[in-house]
Amino acid sequence: MSDLTPIDQITERVDRLLLRYEELKRTNALLYQEIESLAQERDSLKSRLSAARARVDVLLARLPEANPSPAMTHRGSP
Repeated sequence: MSDLTPIDQITERVDRLLLRYEELKRTNALLYQEIESLAQERDSLKSRLSAARARVDVLLARLPEANPSPAMTHRGSP
């Protein structure tokens, strides 16, 4: 590389920088796609969680009221 003129050295460096820039652009685009995919997955999971919570709430509402046993209301009493 020492036998190259300064202009040739600059040209090579610019070429390498342009290649690196293109690689980074492709990587960035892939990362944005990954972000979008993960955001959709997150939204789907949040929706499923909400639906599951609603089902649990319905099931809990259907349970009979718990009546405390006499042993529970008179703790420590002989």
